[in-house]
Amino acid sequence: MSLDVDLPESPDLSNRGMPREFEWLEETSGSEEFHREALEDWLQDGAWKEGFNEWAEYTDLDEKQVRAVDDLGLFQAFDFYWDPTDGRLRYDAPSVPDDWREREVTESFDSSTVSMIDAELQNLGRTVQEMLEDYLERSEEASDYVWNEETFGQSRE
Repeated sequence: MSLDVDLPESPDLSNRGMPREFEWLEETSGSEEFHREALEDWLQDGAWKEGFNEWAEYTDLDEKQVRAVDDLGLFQAFDFYWDPTDGRLRYDAPSVPDDWREREVTESFDSSTVSMIDAELQNLGRTVQEMLEDYLERSEEASDYVWNEETFGQSRE
């Protein structure tokens, strides 16, 4: 199902704290760079739009539900970052907040719809992460950005 909705703004990754799903390991202490600035640039350069449009082609959410997700600020709540402990790109997808009923949203939904929305947000995060990985790969090929063992824990071949 293809959605007829406006593209929400890409998430602002500046001024974020430690990612939700992240745990420091002793051997990575001092490698506290999540490279959000470069990732945010790629989101703004098209990775968000490409990922969102691909996701919109296959999501089970309808237009009203997507507008409600936008009203709740969930698209802006995504976090994309480089995980220095695993040496890979990761994301934290938001979930529908417990107090969603008290907020002004365009659509009311039941608990099964909340679960579906949470699953679809995970799918969107995965899709956008894949787009960011493509941007990283293209950047490595074009040498637009220095991705090396020191900054990203991977060697260039």
